[in-house]
Amino acid sequence: MTARNLKHLPFMLYADGDGRIYEHPYLKMAGFSGSTRSPIEPDDLITMPEFSKLFYIPTCPPLGLDPHTGQLETLYEMDGGGNSTACFAVAVFLEPGFVRTHLPAVDYSGKSFVLPSWAYGAVGFRDGEYCSAGFEVEYNERWDPRHYDDRELVPAISDFMEKNPGGPLVNHLTTCATENHCFAAKNLFLKRWEAPLPVSRKCNAACLGCLSLQPGASFEASHERIRFTPSVDEIVNLAVAHLNHAPDAIVSFGQGCEGEPLTEYELIAESIREIRKQTRNGTINLNTNGSFPDRIRKIAESGLDSIRISLNSARPEFYGAYYRPKGYGFVDVMDAIALSRKMGLYTMLNYLVFPGISDQAAEVAALTALISKTGINFLHLKNLCIDPAFYLEKMPTTGESGIGMRKMAARLRERFPDLTLGYFNQPVR
Repeated sequence: MTARNLKHLPFMLYADGDGRIYEHPYLKMAGFSGSTRSPIEPDDLITMPEFSKLFYIPTCPPLGLDPHTGQLETLYEMDGGGNSTACFAVAVFLEPGFVRTHLPAVDYSGKSFVLPSWAYGAVGFRDGEYCSAGFEVEYNERWDPRHYDDRELVPAISDFMEKNPGGPLVNHLTTCATENHCFAAKNLFLKRWEAPLPVSRKCNAACLGCLSLQPGASFEASHERIRFTPSVDEIVNLAVAHLNHAPDAIVSFGQGCEGEPLTEYELIAESIREIRKQTRNGTINLNTNGSFPDRIRKIAESGLDSIRISLNSARPEFYGAYYRPKGYGFVDVMDAIALSRKMGLYTMLNYLVFPGISDQAAEVAALTALISKTGINFLHLKNLCIDPAFYLEKMPTTGESGIGMRKMAARLRERFPDLTLGYFNQPVR
């Protein structure tokens, strides 16, 4: 990369040991695709969305581009006032609805720990503002962070508790809303949009980036998994009230604070049957890993409206390396997607994307074949929350470079004009 091509790039960011963030005086922002440096084009850069978060990465120095040579330079320390200060890399976690195009440029060689599960992206600073590498795939008014002010939530919870019988599930969701700041849990108490119905304590996968359980790992799970099995009565009471009174109402089984909901398929099916006896309003959705097609059939027959099946790759070797399934395989997930569509469910894929892997030509080809075969309705492009170095270490090595996340999305839109690319669950009734 020549100096002329670097002019559009923001300056590199770095942090000191206390997490204070600085703009470098001359080194330019760099980005990676997988484990390889990838040029950041002008179209990749956006003003960092307002509700994004910045992180610094302890023990890991940043990599910046020398504007004269175009070569990567590792910044170990900076001199200030006669004292040398160790420098650490800075990354951005983009606001929901945005897809990162580049990973941060970081020297991970001295790291002996696994980073917490966030989607780390490349970020720089230019003309008085932070610039991130990414693009907006969907803006959805219902998920705008401005609508989730805790000053409105706290009195809403008090009002909810006064008018509704308490129970273990309500108590659990109160914690989700107030401590984990789950937007869906907040919606339950604010009586609007999509609300959660977690039910499962168990899981049949051991996902590398599991949000609710990391036994023996070197980083903590970001959520506390549900520790009880809710009763049908409590599930139904919460769901019916929400579906009858909330605008654009959705209730969803399968949340970040639980295991795999298909392990409780009988409870879910019984609950849905009873919900639909009492109301035909709103959308009943299931977020799942799609491990048991026969169980999905039974849930669908009970009155399910939509389903979102998660996967990190349309290639079995990459899927297995991340999900580490127990008692099922990749073919079961493919069968579940096809069955869901055949049974008339609004079928979504929760596609966990990662620059340098999701945009490999072989991956795009595999995903294209999957979409062609199943005819899914909606593709979530959801940034995979995981330590980049940890994920790359665990994934198969192909030697193939990515074509770019924006180009990947453009190819899918061109090939499937009727397929919706987005980020959030959709009401369908």
